[in-house]
Amino acid sequence: MFPFQISHHFADALPKDPIDENYTRQVGNVAFSRVEPVKFPKARLLHVSNFANDLGFDEAFINSKEFQEIFTGQKIPSEAQPYAMAYAGHQFGHWAGQLGDGRAINLFEANSENKNWTYQLKGAGPTPYSRRGDGFAVLRSSIREHLCSEAMHHLGIATTRSLSLSLTGEKILRDMLYDGNPEFEPGAIVCRVAESFVRFGNFQHFAAQGENESLKKLTDHIILHHYPKIAESPNKYMEFFSAVCDRTLKMIIDWQRVGFVHGVMNTDNMSILGLTIDYGPYGWLEPYELDWTPNTTDRNGRYTFGQQPEIALWNLLQLANALYPLIEDSKPLEARLMQYKTDYFNSYHTMMSDKLGLFNEKNQDQKLIADLESTLQLHECDMTLFFRELSKIDQDSSVQDCWNTLQIAFYNYDQLQETHRDQLENWFQTYLDRLKVESVGYDGDDLTFAKARTQKMNATNPKYVLRNYIAQLVITEAEKENYELLNEVYAMLKNPYDEQPEYEKWYQKRPEWARSKVGCSQLSCSS
Repeated sequence: MFPFQISHHFADALPKDPIDENYTRQVGNVAFSRVEPVKFPKARLLHVSNFANDLGFDEAFINSKEFQEIFTGQKIPSEAQPYAMAYAGHQFGHWAGQLGDGRAINLFEANSENKNWTYQLKGAGPTPYSRRGDGFAVLRSSIREHLCSEAMHHLGIATTRSLSLSLTGEKILRDMLYDGNPEFEPGAIVCRVAESFVRFGNFQHFAAQGENESLKKLTDHIILHHYPKIAESPNKYMEFFSAVCDRTLKMIIDWQRVGFVHGVMNTDNMSILGLTIDYGPYGWLEPYELDWTPNTTDRNGRYTFGQQPEIALWNLLQLANALYPLIEDSKPLEARLMQYKTDYFNSYHTMMSDKLGLFNEKNQDQKLIADLESTLQLHECDMTLFFRELSKIDQDSSVQDCWNTLQIAFYNYDQLQETHRDQLENWFQTYLDRLKVESVGYDGDDLTFAKARTQKMNATNPKYVLRNYIAQLVITEAEKENYELLNEVYAMLKNPYDEQPEYEKWYQKRPEWARSKVGCSQLSCSS
């Protein structure tokens, strides 16, 4: 028996699709449609994350047949009422109309560890919102989502979680490169878990139809269950929007801190709780390039690394437009969006100061940071390695010490041009001078400046991230039915800020063979 009490807060509060038959259609003024997962008789679990323990499942239940049946969609608890959500949104800056959960099915909500969680299967079959899709998912994209959502959590970044990864036992036809050469791939299911999977697009769905009463019901529901402190405020809708701005800003700052590029920041992929959601063609910045995106379908570079803060603001503007009927005053909304810009600038400056190991922010640090960002783009330099190795430099280091320590981060180091070397040396010297000033004013009680700085930097700059080539190696092995590497990489990603010498082989630049290999440099939305 499922060990936690199942609830239906979302379904009880919002309008349901009156049609129970599962076929692709426009749904109108509804929040969700009832739908059940496809039952795959050969489905089996491949991996269960440690999040299962955090949720309060005991080992006996995790190892039970019932756990496998529920989280592969083969058995639905009697109290559950599975559904797919309706939402709309902008895709690549253009209004796309109705979108919705095309291959995600919310199994149920359940309260555990003093939180109400929604359990969702991704890849378990079609829904009324599948459009031209089949509702299924393949192993490669499912591995990427399973590993990355857990990696992001352990990096300290707000995210949906992954409870389990399963094989369906069926083959799925996919055209991975959209080049007219589809192939059959192993089908898979990820069980995603979050306090809510509601997105900006859920609000846009009702607003676009002029369904203000349903919009109000949705907003009141989210406030009551996820922003309860403002539930009784007479200005709760504006306060709600402000809180979403804060959470979104925090998420984006963390993305920029670790070099994560989402790849598809459409409004329907923006969580109302500020969670990283929908792991499609994401990637990790390797050479520090502001204009890099992993998404092959993003031909205009809308969702590059450097654009993410601005795109988040644009998406918040669309949410503001959707909420306007409840607020009926554009001025506070406009003011809050302007405040996002100021807040982002200040938060980004603080985050970069942390990455550089500075304790006392100074005005001239803005130039120090800007000069580093421009200098790192002159020659391919690995972001993760550069900032992690920088912690080994201290106020007594020399420019040559900087080179000796940091050359590991440069691709084709022997091809570094003299002019670029000079600019880097100038920055090294400026940085060393800044550290000397910082060390003089340091008044830590227990640690020396050097040790405190190293601790600060190593808690900000991860040593291990889920580089695309690592994920691709896991996928390649898994497609051979070898899951040892999956387990190894998962274990490594649980402690990304620790040295973990047993995983040192993963602390390296992207190998040359991965520079242009499919799945390692860029990815499509095919999944």
